[in-house]
Amino acid sequence: MRKMRGTEFDDLVDFFDKMAQTNWLCTIHNQLKELSGRWSNKTILDIGCGTGRLLERGKEEARELVGIDLSQEMVEKSRSVLEGGKAKTRLLVGDAYSLPLRENQVDVAVSTCVMFLLPEPQKGLSEMVRVIKPAGVVAMLNPSPKMSPNEAASYANLVKMSGFERESLLAWSNVSTKRHRYSDEELNGLMLELGLKNIRHTHVLDGLATITVAEK
Repeated sequence: MRKMRGTEFDDLVDFFDKMAQTNWLCTIHNQLKELSGRWSNKTILDIGCGTGRLLERGKEEARELVGIDLSQEMVEKSRSVLEGGKAKTRLLVGDAYSLPLRENQVDVAVSTCVMFLLPEPQKGLSEMVRVIKPAGVVAMLNPSPKMSPNEAASYANLVKMSGFERESLLAWSNVSTKRHRYSDEELNGLMLELGLKNIRHTHVLDGLATITVAEK
């Protein structure tokens, strides 16, 4: 798998911003935030922040919000989404394999639409762990082995999903099957190798995807 370039995502800003506001992804973002613990007075990092919609949930609560994305256009959109909150913001163009941050710098690192896309996800996860503080929290969303276009379509039918809600979920399922899907056991292996502990998995979308939370 070749390495991704930021320009590949520059033209997808509107699509990703709309997807981040769908009912299905909003629900997952809310769950992930809750499972990652309180954001109050903490530094929160979103790797592959897209248009900043997940970080937006901490605008009035966190001490600092840090968003990193490969796409300059995504970063610019994030600036407009996050402006005006109480939290300090840092929005940077950067690579998940080499985050432009020092070690032990953030309290909570989240990633919802990136790690499974990387040709070598373990490199991105290793960077994620590097930048969080001791006792810091990692929270990720990944597609499970159950995820496929057929299963996603079945789920969409089950919950009567239509329009862009359905379209965006099916698009995510298509990309997922071409990249990486993880069982709980595989995620445990990756995280234990990096010294993470208290690993918890929460299945979402009727088992099509998994929120995984762990501590350093």
